[in-house]
Formats: sequence, structure tokens, C-alpha cells
Amino acid sequence: MKTLTSTLTIGLALVCGSLVAVAQTAPGKKTYSWWNAPYVPEPPKSPNAKKLPLISVRGNRFVDPQGNTLLIRGVAISDPDKVESQGHWNKELFAQIKQMGARVVRIPIHPIAWRERTPAGYLALLDPAVEWCTELGLYVMLDWHSIGNLKAGLFQDPMYDTSMAETFSFWRTMAKHFSGNNTVAFYELFNEPTVFNDQLGRMSWDEWKRINEDLIAVVRANNPQAIPLVAGLDWAYDLSPLHNSPIEAERIGYVTHPYEHKRNKPWEPKWEENFGFAAGRYPVVATEFGFWQGKEGAPDPREYGKAIVKYLEGRGIGWVAWVFDPDWQPNLLRSWNPYALTESGEFFKQAMQAP
Repeated sequence: MKTLTSTLTIGLALVCGSLVAVAQTAPGKKTYSWWNAPYVPEPPKSPNAKKLPLISVRGNRFVDPQGNTLLIRGVAISDPDKVESQGHWNKELFAQIKQMGARVVRIPIHPIAWRERTPAGYLALLDPAVEWCTELGLYVMLDWHSIGNLKAGLFQDPMYDTSMAETFSFWRTMAKHFSGNNTVAFYELFNEPTVFNDQLGRMSWDEWKRINEDLIAVVRANNPQAIPLVAGLDWAYDLSPLHNSPIEAERIGYVTHPYEHKRNKPWEPKWEENFGFAAGRYPVVATEFGFWQGKEGAPDPREYGKAIVKYLEGRGIGWVAWVFDPDWQPNLLRSWNPYALTESGEFFKQAMQAP
């Protein structure tokens, strides 16, 4: 039997997708050299990275390489960590979304799941999904799914807890990892900023504006073709500050979440005042909204559904319905097996398949 006669030799190992120098030592010793480890994983070498046409921003529109306008119609899924743990993280999930008529799938990534799975582990979850979406002709919108006041470091629930440093690190990692991949088109920088009537501290639009401008700079330095999406305040609803103080960055889009409860009827004048006006100058996307199933004696919730889709598309505003999952609310699915749509799921399927 041979014995280990040398305490240290140098070899190679794969760390976060990159070959780095390795110190081969006796059992229990370090197996890699920290001074050679990369901080951000290198982008995967996908042969399909350029398969879908590149989406870009032109004026107040998202366009393809020929200048044709892309009106976003899509759905959001639940966090991939949840879906995978329930055994449904596979191509069939995205095929079902494609059958609904979607062109975009929004993938929400919760900070708690990002940390628990580790960045390398989470990227290993996302990479096959991007390949599935490419094969199906679906664009991907990545969403850092936190709710709260990033400036103060106070959040609505523990699952949303993050920090300024983690948020910047997340987007540096994502931008570099998917750099050059046309499928991963949209980077929703923060799901729903809110101060919750100052229960989560204070944050002005100008402060939120500066945070996003700094995030955009990091994303663009690592991925020049990315389209950052900036949410309004009031749980990503209110874009009225754009009248006087738009984000100082080119080739971006803005986000609103126009749930029914945000304003009382008549909805349309308030929508126009709060976010619709912005679509005349910038690309705007309603990246999250939906309606709950009607209760006996209550008004038909589809009234809101019809009104909001008509308003959004009349303004050239794309939309993403929440959520293609049977557990999270308002749910578009009744069950995983078989994939069965709820009333709102059927509504949004018809809306996505409309001319």
C-alpha cells in the first residue's frame, strides 16, 4: 500500500465553473487555494446563447433586431427553489407556460433561497431553465424578489431579508453569468420597494433613484446588453416621480404592479396618473398583478382583469400575470398534476392568445 510522501502538490480543480490552482494535501487539509478562487462564476458556454433575437430598447418600446415592437405577455412562476423541492422543476413546466401563449417568464429569486442554496447551487438550477426557455422560444425576466426598504435594511417578511451588499453582489453575479445570452433579457432589480407608512423606515424617490442608478452601472459593466427594470415605490406601483426625476440611465424599463386593491374605481384615471403617463416616454411593464377567485355575491373579478389588460395594452404596456403555481396567491394553477388552470389562469390564457 502506497503512503502519501508529499504534503503539497499543485493541480487544477473546477471552482464555480472555472479552473483554478489547487493545493493537493493530506486528508483534512485545504483542497483549493483561496487566492486563486474567482468571485463571480464565468458565463456558461451555451451554444444556444444567441438563438433568440436580441431584445433592446428604442424610445419607449422594447424591440427586436428589425425594430419590431415586442409587447410583453407572460406569467411569473414561483421561486425555483420551491418548485424544485416539490419535484416540478423541468422542461414541462415551461412548456405549459408556452402553451398558455406566454412570450416571457418571470423568475422570482428570494434572498433567503439564494443564500440557502448558495449562488453556485442556484445558478446550477437556473442554467437548465434558460436552456429550456431558449428551446421553447421564451424570454426570461430575472427578479430579485424582496419587499421592503433596501436603504434602511428593513423588510416585510424574513424571506425578503437582504442587504445593499447582497443585492449588488447578486446582480453582479447574474449579469456576468448570463452575459451575451439573449434569452435572459430582463433584470428586475428589486421586486417591491416600500416603506409601509414608515414602518420600514424612510426612503425618498431620489434615494431610491440613486440606488437603482448604481445597480444599473454594475449590471451594465458586466453585461452591456441587459435591460434593467426599475420598480416604482408603493410596492412597485407608483411611477409618478418620473414626471420630474427619471432614472439617469439609458435603455432601461420601468415596472408597475397594478393590483386591483391599489386604487378604487374608476381605475383608469388613477392608472393614468400613477403610471400610465410614463409609457409615452419609457418602456413600462406590469411585471406582477392578478385577481383572486370571485366569492359568492361579490363583483366578478374578471371585470378588473378585462379593464387592466385593455388599459395596459392600449398604452403599449406589457404585462406578466402572477402566479403559475397552485400554492401561492393569486394562483393561476389549481394543481400540478395534472396542470389545471384556475378561473384567472383561464382568463390570462385567453388574453395572451388574443391577436
